[in-house]
Amino acid sequence: MNSDPDVQLFFAKHSAVLPIYEAFEETLYKKFPEVKKKVQKTQITFFNRHVFACVSFTRVRRKAELPDPYLVITLGFPYPLSSDRAAAICEPYPGRWTVHIIVGSSAEIDDELLSLVTQAYVFSEIK
Repeated sequence: MNSDPDVQLFFAKHSAVLPIYEAFEETLYKKFPEVKKKVQKTQITFFNRHVFACVSFTRVRRKAELPDPYLVITLGFPYPLSSDRAAAICEPYPGRWTVHIIVGSSAEIDDELLSLVTQAYVFSEIK
């Protein structure tokens, strides 16, 4: 169980998804131990020089299309991601694409997702 009180508060109403988040956070810190995190009211933000990943409960699909429980991992890319895992993609700024990925189980915190997170991390380092 995550001992960070801010994370505990963030997941207070979504306790069923906490193990999924913990799997994501653990995987992220194994790959990038220097990453910083900021727990906010609506999202948990991960950053190096710039934000590269966020975890939230943003509804990017109709409720009936979402797994229960779920969380959304949002990543930044310099191009529109071509992946079945992308639930929503937008270009908030020219050359900056935001990709929302729905995760419904710890098993989805896999090599493919880690590869996408790595790409977002590298992009945030060079922008």
